[in-house]
Amino acid sequence: MDAENMSKNSPHFLDKLLKRVDSEKEILMKKNNEKEIGREISRFLRYHPINEFEPFFESLGLKPSEYFPLLPRSLMFLSDDQLLVHNYTVLCHYGIARNKIGKIYKEATEVFQYDFEVLLSKLKAYEKLGLSQPTLIKFLVASPYLFIGDVNVEFVKALENLKSIGFETNWIEGNLSSDSSYNWSQMLEVLRLFSEMGCSNEHLGELIGQHPYILFEGSGGRTISLIGLLLKFGSTKSQLCSMFLQFPQIPVVKFISNLRQCILFLNEIEMKVSEIGKIVHSHPLLLGSISLKKANSLLNTLNTGKTRLCRYIQENPQELKNWVLGKRVDPFPGSGENHISKTQKTKFLLDIGFVDNSNKVKKALRGKGGELQERFDCIVKAGLSQEDVCEMIKVSPQILNQTKDVIELKIDFLVNQLGYPLSSLLTYPRYLSYKIERVQHRIFMYNWLKDHGTADPGLSLNTIISCSDTYFIKYYVNRHPSGPQVWQDLENEIYSKY
Repeated sequence: MDAENMSKNSPHFLDKLLKRVDSEKEILMKKNNEKEIGREISRFLRYHPINEFEPFFESLGLKPSEYFPLLPRSLMFLSDDQLLVHNYTVLCHYGIARNKIGKIYKEATEVFQYDFEVLLSKLKAYEKLGLSQPTLIKFLVASPYLFIGDVNVEFVKALENLKSIGFETNWIEGNLSSDSSYNWSQMLEVLRLFSEMGCSNEHLGELIGQHPYILFEGSGGRTISLIGLLLKFGSTKSQLCSMFLQFPQIPVVKFISNLRQCILFLNEIEMKVSEIGKIVHSHPLLLGSISLKKANSLLNTLNTGKTRLCRYIQENPQELKNWVLGKRVDPFPGSGENHISKTQKTKFLLDIGFVDNSNKVKKALRGKGGELQERFDCIVKAGLSQEDVCEMIKVSPQILNQTKDVIELKIDFLVNQLGYPLSSLLTYPRYLSYKIERVQHRIFMYNWLKDHGTADPGLSLNTIISCSDTYFIKYYVNRHPSGPQVWQDLENEIYSKY
C-alpha cells in the first residue's frame, strides 16, 4: 500500500490520532521532536489498533463526513480486503490521481469489488473506442458510473452525436470538470430535444460552441427544465430553437433564476396570470437576461401604483431592462390623479396641525388620497376624541402608514386581549407601530415575571415594549432562573402562529 501517500494526505485522521494520545501530547508538543512523537504514536498503536480504512479513504480525497458511511463494518485492516487493494492499485497504475479515486469509490463503490482482471478489461474496452489513456481518465473521473457494466451505450452515442456536429474528443474533454459528475444519458436527451425542436446540426454546433454550459452545466438538466418551463407558457419548439440561438452569455441556472424572478415580480404587482403568460411567451430572452429590482423598491422609486405599473409594462415590456439592479431609475411623471392625492394628503395633515414640508409630513405622507383620513377616522371611532388622535399623530405620525385593518386589529388586541384601557394610546401612541407578535411576546413574558415576583407590577406599556430585546432579556428576563427558557418557549409559540 502507498503508506507515504496516506500519511501525507490524511490530516483529519492524524489530528484525531494525536488527540487520542493527548496524555503525552503536551510534553511532545513542547519538545517538538519528530522522533519522539513518532515513537509515542508507535507505542500507542501497538495497544490501540486503528481503522486503516479511515486514512486510506481520506488520502483518496474524501472528507470524513463522506467516508464515514462507507467504512466497512467488520474490517479494520486494508489487507483484509484484497479486491479493494487490487482495484485501487489498477487505477493508480493506469494513471488516475489518488485524490480522484475517492470520487470513484463514492459514486461507484462496486467497482472496488470487481474480481481480478475485470477492471483492467473494462479500461481496455473503452480504449477500443479510440480514446487515449489521458482522455479516458478524464471521462471516467467525471463519470465514475461508466465503470459499471459494459461499455456505456449512451456515452458512446453522445460522443458520436457531438462529433457529428463538429466537436472532437479533446474539445469535449476540455469542458469537463473532475469536480463535477456527468450524466451522459441526460446529455444525449438534450441533444435529442434540440434536434426535435428543428435545430440543424450547423445551428446546434454553433449554439453549443458558443454556450457549452447549455449541455455541460448539470449535464443539461437545467436546460431541460428551462425548455419545460417555456413550453408550459406556450412557446413552440421552433420558437425555443430561435431563442437558444440568441441565448445570452450567462449560465443557464442564472437565466432560469432571472426568468423566475421576473415572473414573481409580475405576480407581486398583481398582473393577471394571462397577461404574465403573454409577456413570458413573447419576451423570454429579455426576462432571462435581466436581474430586476424588488417590486416594493421599484414601486416606491417609480412613484406609482401596481395597476399603472402593470399597464405600463404590458405596453412597454422592453422598459424592464431599465429597471435592473445597479441601475438608476427615475420616477414616472406625475399624473393629475397623483397631484390631487398629494393635495388631499397635505390638506389633511395641515388640518390636524402639521406644518407643510416638515419632516413629519414627509413621514406621514404615504398612501393614496383619502386613505389617511380613513385611518385617522378608525382611531377616532375606537373611542377617542378627534383632538386626542391629532395629538397622537403629532407624536407618532408613522402610525398612519398602516392600513385601516391593521390599525383596528392592533387596537382590538390591546383592549380585548391584553386588557389595557384605550386611553393607553394617549400616553403611548407608538404602540400602534409595533407588530402584534412583539407586543404579545413582551407582555406575556412580563406577566409571567410579575406572577413569579421578579418584575415591578407597575411598569408602563412603553417600558415593556420599547426597549431592545437585548435590554429586556438582560434587565427583566434574566431575573428569574427559568426566564430565558420561558422567553424562548413563548417566542417559538407566538411566532409560529404568524
